[in-house]
Amino acid sequence: MDRLAYPPAHSVAHTVEQHFRRHIQRAGIKAEVPEAAAIERIINAAFWASLRREEGRAPTISLAYLPPEAGGTALFVERPLPLDPTTLTKLAPAVERPGIHLGVWKNGDGLSVWGATRIIPPLCFVLEVIEPGLLVIKHRRADPDGKFANVVVLEGDQVKMVDAEGTLASECPDFVATLLGFDPASSHPDNVLLPLALSMRAHKHGGSLLVVPHGTEAWRKSIVSVPYTVAPPFSKLGDLVRKGSRDVAFKEATDAIGGLTAVDGAVVLSDRWDVLAFGAKIGRTESGPFVEQVLVREPILGHTPATMHASELGGTRHLSAAQFVHEQRDALALVASQDGRFTVFGWSQRARLVHAYRVEALLL
Repeated sequence: MDRLAYPPAHSVAHTVEQHFRRHIQRAGIKAEVPEAAAIERIINAAFWASLRREEGRAPTISLAYLPPEAGGTALFVERPLPLDPTTLTKLAPAVERPGIHLGVWKNGDGLSVWGATRIIPPLCFVLEVIEPGLLVIKHRRADPDGKFANVVVLEGDQVKMVDAEGTLASECPDFVATLLGFDPASSHPDNVLLPLALSMRAHKHGGSLLVVPHGTEAWRKSIVSVPYTVAPPFSKLGDLVRKGSRDVAFKEATDAIGGLTAVDGAVVLSDRWDVLAFGAKIGRTESGPFVEQVLVREPILGHTPATMHASELGGTRHLSAAQFVHEQRDALALVASQDGRFTVFGWSQRARLVHAYRVEALLL
C-alpha cells in the first residue's frame, strides 16, 4: 500500500508550489520554494506514514522542507535517511512534541531526512501529520512564537485550500484575518484571541467566548443571567499583554480563561482582555429582534457562502452567539464545538447581517 500514490498529493502539488512562490515573492524574503514534485513526494510519504502504527500509536510528525544549513542549531544524522513511511513511522516517537520538525531536503534525485530542528524560517514549507489521514500544509509567520498559518488541509480524499484573499475581501473580523496569516493584525501586540481559541478547542468540552468593548455595560442587556460575575475583573491576562509579556505566565492565563469556557454558558471578556463574567446565559434584550438570517462562510477555495436561518447553525451555543452579535454589533463571539468545529461570529456593516466564519481548518 505504501507504494501506491495518494491522489490528492498530485492534484494539489502545483497549486501549493504557486502559493509559496507567490507569497515569498510578495514578502520579498529569501526562502526555499518547494517544487511540485517534491511537495507530492512529501505528502505521499506523510500520508502513508499517518496510517501506520508504532507500538500501537499513530504517528504525529512535522516535516519542514529546508536545507540543513538553514536549520540553525539542529540535530543532524550522519547519513541522510530515506523519506519513506517506514522511516517516518520509526522516527515519530522522538519528534512528536510540539515545535520539533524533521528536516527534509534534496538528495540526488530524491528527498531525504537530514535531522531535526526547532528553527524554521518564515514562509518555510511545513507539513504536519495531525492524525491518521489528516495532514496540514502550513508555514511559519513572521512571529517565531506564533501559530503557523495553514495553507491546505488534506483529509482523506478531501482537499481544503485556504482562501486568504477572498476571505479578507468579505469584511471579516480582524481575528479571522489573523488566522489567515497574511494580515498586519497577525503581528499586533494586543492580539491574544488566537491562543485563547486554541485553548478553547483543546479542552474539547465546547464553549463560548464573548469579546465586548471595555468600559461599557451594554452587553448585560443581552444576557439573561450571570451566575459567575468576576469582581473585580480578572485582569492577569490583560496586565501581561499591556506589559508585552508572552512568557509562561501568559500561557497559564490564556489556559485559565480557556478553561472557564468549558463551564455551561459564555465567558465575557473585555477587549482589554479582562474577564468580566463566566457561565453567562445569553438571551434577548427587551423588545429586541430575534436573529433570523446568518451568512455562513468557510475560508476555503470553492466554498460558496450560504445564508441560513440561525436555528440551523448547529446548536444552542451557535444560536445564542449569533443572537448576541445581532444585538451587540461591536462585539465578537467565538464558539468551540465538542466535535472540533470552531465558529467566529461578527457583524458585517456592509451586509447588515451576522457573519459566521467556520475556521476550524485554520486552527489545526
